[in-house]
Amino acid sequence: MTDVAVDEQRRTRRREGGGRRDAGGAAEGIGQQPAGQARLGFEPTRYVSDDQLEAIHLASLEVLQEIGVEVMLSEARDIYRAAGGSVDGERVRIPAGVIKAAIATVPAAFDFHARNPERALRIGDGYLAFGTVGSAPNASDFVNGRRPGNLEDYRGFLKLAQSFNCIDFVSGYPVEPIDVHASVRHLVALKDMALLTDKPFHAYSLGTERILDGIEIARIARGVSREQFETEPSLFSIINTNSPLKMDIPMLQGVIEMARAGQIVCVTPFTLAGAMAPVTVAGALVQQNAEALAGIALTQLVRPGAPVIYGGFTSNVDMKSGAPAFGTPEYMKAAIVGGQLARRYKVPYRTSNTCAANALDAQAAYESVFSLWGVAQGGGNLVMHGAGWMEGGLVASFEKFVLDCDLIQMVKAFLQPLDFTRDALGLEAMKEVGPGGHFFGCAHTMARYETAFYAPILSDWRNFEQWQQAGSPQASDKAHKVMRQVLDAYKAPSIDPAVAEELEAFVARRTEEGGAPTDF
Repeated sequence: MTDVAVDEQRRTRRREGGGRRDAGGAAEGIGQQPAGQARLGFEPTRYVSDDQLEAIHLASLEVLQEIGVEVMLSEARDIYRAAGGSVDGERVRIPAGVIKAAIATVPAAFDFHARNPERALRIGDGYLAFGTVGSAPNASDFVNGRRPGNLEDYRGFLKLAQSFNCIDFVSGYPVEPIDVHASVRHLVALKDMALLTDKPFHAYSLGTERILDGIEIARIARGVSREQFETEPSLFSIINTNSPLKMDIPMLQGVIEMARAGQIVCVTPFTLAGAMAPVTVAGALVQQNAEALAGIALTQLVRPGAPVIYGGFTSNVDMKSGAPAFGTPEYMKAAIVGGQLARRYKVPYRTSNTCAANALDAQAAYESVFSLWGVAQGGGNLVMHGAGWMEGGLVASFEKFVLDCDLIQMVKAFLQPLDFTRDALGLEAMKEVGPGGHFFGCAHTMARYETAFYAPILSDWRNFEQWQQAGSPQASDKAHKVMRQVLDAYKAPSIDPAVAEELEAFVARRTEEGGAPTDF
């Protein structure tokens, strides 16, 4: 069997839930489900009609043609101009024909490779991939409280990401390690991603130097040639437009370099209705769509067929305080309609598990549940901030990470199709039990004793008296205990010593050279 065939077999086995349960650092004894991507077994929700969806599309094209987008990088303006865009200073107006032609070359689905082939993901085709919290400036746990991000906490979150089977990829820095100088932070952080996990990961598009370093670290970690790397997407980057209708220089440099290298760009407008977008959900979606189309088109103008993801992050603000609100009905609507728009263009869709809670309480849980419901119903393919996000993204919480993993596992279990074999229909069990009686001890039940139902990480299904006798444990306390258990048991995934040596040498050389500039 060829190497390509072996890799495909491994990817298929993982997507079908047959991945190894003990792969490098996997947590045991905590209700883990087997590794494997979830896939929608039903059509995503159609929240708006085809006519209403078309109204958003046409309004978005009008925005791009008549208002335009501020493009701060001259190289990017030149690319738009060469394709037929109209450039006036930094304002670029993009004709509908340019957008239509560019979108036509976007791949509808692609594989996202990892240094461990069993961790490869399918992006699109109805598959879901769940990532960690990303980009939080602060960390928190019940013992040490809330504090600025640091390298030790950063590495702790990477260990959790590697250990929980339901986490498919690393969404950037789970918490910002601000105790590492900004010029070399990306080198230290990306090296840690490559060594402490063997799952796919993200690099920030903060200027040409940083993204080129990220591309090289991802290539070295996989141990492949540049030619092979450019045909096998192995790194992704989130490009947040500067809503409303603006794209800055560092992000645009990232778009261009990632697309040239055949790597994954996820264009995500940060459109909060009432603040950086119109106060109506429909208006915010028009702006989201216009900004997303502008960024997606740029990737294709650089390299037709480059892998790209349509990102949706539209929510609302609290009109009394101006603070971002997440897990709201408005967020759910936007998440679902965003999925409809992405499918209209045949582009994979990114969405998020979010909440605005300041404590690990009922609000934290129900906002994440509603976010995840919008994710699933909207047909999200890449789910950012899947585990650990709190305070609207200002905090990465260790205990919330565990709680979210439980929720993600529930979503994955919900999406598993029902078994309709004759044995699963239970006829023999009903014949055995007959009228009256019970099914606790029948052969059909006993054969499935360990696997019949979802095994939770945190849920406590004992009766009140049993729960009291156990010390009345709360979900938050159990989350902290599980977090400590997982971190204490963590084992780094294996890596080829020659690859690790090359990775260390590259980071040491780039560090000696000064890393990347800190003035943008």
